[in-house]
Order: sequence, then C-alpha cells, then structure tokens
Amino acid sequence: MLKGLLVDYAGVLTDPDAHLLYDYLRAARARGTRTALVSNAPGASPGVRQDLGEYFDALVFSGEVGVAKPSREIYLVAAERLGLAAATCAFVDDAARNVRGAAEAGMIAIHHVTMAETLDELSALFS
Repeated sequence: MLKGLLVDYAGVLTDPDAHLLYDYLRAARARGTRTALVSNAPGASPGVRQDLGEYFDALVFSGEVGVAKPSREIYLVAAERLGLAAATCAFVDDAARNVRGAAEAGMIAIHHVTMAETLDELSALFS
C-alpha cells in the first residue's frame, strides 16, 4: 500500500495544469498520504517554503542534502524524512532519468507527460 507521494518541481509543478496536481496533493494529505517535494534546486526562500508547506510534509532540495536526482540517495532521503520505506512511495517527474532513479531506489515511478495521465495514474495507485 502506498503511503507517500514525492513530486518534482520543474516540469511537473510548473505544468500549465499544475493547479490540478496541487488540488490532488491537498486532498491526498487530508486522507493521510505523506507528501514531499524533491528538487535539484539549491534551496528555497522562506516565502517559497511557507507557500509549499500547505502541500508538502517535506521539502528536499539537492543543494541542501548533497545528492541530486537521479541518484537513488535523494529519494531515500525524502522517504526517510516522511518516515516511510521507499517501497511505500510513488515519485512523479517529467525527466525519464529521474523516474529511473526513483525506481532504482525501490519506489513506484511515474513519468509525467500530461497532467491528465499523471492524475489518472495517481488515482489508480492511491485508491
């Protein structure tokens, strides 16, 4: 059973239909799913952290943890910060190499192409 949802920022949360994923994240958290942002960014400003806090239980930035996608370690750090095993998490990214990295870390890996497809897959996995 999946308990965690990890999401990339650039390409996924910047998708023109990202508001739909933000709605999904809010509802998933309300149902008890743990959520994390996993980004290769160096970090985020306090304002961005506050804005994202409504949607994520953990924010994992490669610049802060010293490993970057697609290295399996960054996914394991994110799962650990959620208090979950990697095998109970799904990860969404638009870059195929990052999706492979998450799969190598033991996660269900979803290659984001369109928001409709991603949301359909998430609904099936987390139902």
